[in-house]
Amino acid sequence: MIMIESKIKALRQAAQVSSTSSGKIWCVAAGNEDTINSVAYEAIASKDKVKILFREHVSVKEAFVRKKFDLMMLYGDEAKIRDLSIICKENGGAFLKIAPYYVKNEPHLLLLVAPENLIKKFVGEAEKKKANLKLILEDKTTGFIEADVYLTEKLPKFIKDIIDPLFKVTDVVLTTLLISVSKEDDAEKIKEISAHNNIFIVDFKDILKED
Repeated sequence: MIMIESKIKALRQAAQVSSTSSGKIWCVAAGNEDTINSVAYEAIASKDKVKILFREHVSVKEAFVRKKFDLMMLYGDEAKIRDLSIICKENGGAFLKIAPYYVKNEPHLLLLVAPENLIKKFVGEAEKKKANLKLILEDKTTGFIEADVYLTEKLPKFIKDIIDPLFKVTDVVLTTLLISVSKEDDAEKIKEISAHNNIFIVDFKDILKED
C-alpha cells in the first residue's frame, strides 16, 4: 500500500512538472570536452531557440590525478533542449532538465557537478553537519572524462609518455545533482562543504538574476 501511494505521489509530481512548464526550461550538460562541444555546436546553430548561459572548463585534483570535464548551462525552448539532451546522452554526457515547476516550488536550488566519489563524500559530510537538503534531480555520465597524472609534468618526457596514457581513459563517472535547501544557513553550509570537496556549485538564484 505504501509503495502504491509513493508511486501515485511521484506521478502527481511529474504531472505538475509537465503542466507548469512555460515552454522554456533550464538545463545543464556535463561531460568530456568533445561531448559538450557537440551540444554547444547545436545550441549555437539554434540560438533563436536556446541561449547558452555559461560554459566552464573544470579541473579537479585528487591525490596525484587531475580530472577534467566541461559543463554548460542553457535556457530555452523545451523541444530544442530535448534535442540537445539526446545529443548529450548519445555522447555519454550527463544532462539535467530543470522545469519552471522546481524554480517556483523549491525554496533554494543549488546545482552541483563533480566526479561521483566526491558527490558521495559531499552527501555524507552534509549529513554529518546537519545541512538539511533535498535531492531533486540527478544524472551521471556514461562516457569517460579526461584524466592525467599532473605530477608527471616535472618528469622526463619518456617517463611521462609511459604513465599518462594509463590515466587518459579512466573510468570516472561524473555526477550532476540538483538539490534544494529551505534555509539560507543551510545553503552556506552546502557551499562550504562543496568548496572543501572540490565540487563545482551554482546557486540557481544567481542564474535567475542573469537570465
